[in-house]
Amino acid sequence: MILAVVFAVLAAGSNAVGTVLQRRAAVEVPDSSARLALVRHLLHSPIWFGGILGVVFAALFQALALNVGRLAVVQPVFILELPLALLAGSLVFRVRVSGKAWFCVVCIFVGLAVGLFSASPSGGRSQIPGVWWVPTLAAIAGAGVALVLVGVRHPRGLARAACLAAAAAIGNALTAALVKSAMAILSEEGATGFLLAWQTYGFAVAGSLSIFLLGYAMQGGPLIASQPALTLGDASVSFILGVTLFAESPRRGLWLLPAFLGLLLLTYGVFALSRTRCLAQCVNRDDEESRQEEQPATAAM
Repeated sequence: MILAVVFAVLAAGSNAVGTVLQRRAAVEVPDSSARLALVRHLLHSPIWFGGILGVVFAALFQALALNVGRLAVVQPVFILELPLALLAGSLVFRVRVSGKAWFCVVCIFVGLAVGLFSASPSGGRSQIPGVWWVPTLAAIAGAGVALVLVGVRHPRGLARAACLAAAAAIGNALTAALVKSAMAILSEEGATGFLLAWQTYGFAVAGSLSIFLLGYAMQGGPLIASQPALTLGDASVSFILGVTLFAESPRRGLWLLPAFLGLLLLTYGVFALSRTRCLAQCVNRDDEESRQEEQPATAAM
């Protein structure tokens, strides 16, 4: 379990750094650049390639974590990507991290540690009977489609961003489950079995759709709506899939109390951190929301 957590933390950190570096490269492009000029500029940017490298390493570390660890443990650790992106972004963009943001970071780390230690899922299986994937895929696809349909019916705002981000979170959880299954096939049957397995192509499709939905979610509304839905949704659905699909058994009895308290602390930290301006300056595509927040204050003066 410790090795899986280490790989998961490395994956979260790599993805956080990759995201921040990609945004840094995009910020350096002149506002007047056409789409083709934007692509040309990014292709010649070492910072952008550094961001891509971070994302690639994140995928590799995630695969290693899922191969040696349990889904119900590995995916919740990815919540750390949020505070790690703040820390990386504060260095890259020279953004001052507020005292409230630091408190939220502590809440996230402590809440996650307490929650995972208390739940401490054990057992489980590396491979799933094929017939079990049918209702799983149907349920996930149905929930994802429903969230997308609800989201697109709303104009830009909280509801749209939250629904689309929740759909992306479900896709991320499914992607992780398929990656874990594919890695088990790789270990048991080698490269040939891996390349012939439908799970290999399934996680590629699910992951691509999740990235697509996340992009629309980030454009569809403020960070306070999309980030908690994405972060907590991925962890929650992954935990459920780990318990139901992979038969991973969390602790019960009195352990439920500290696990619940850890969850509350973690949830507070994610929501509160998502409201901070310094996080928006570190991970958003632009600072438009921050400027909009400053305008009422300026007008009031």
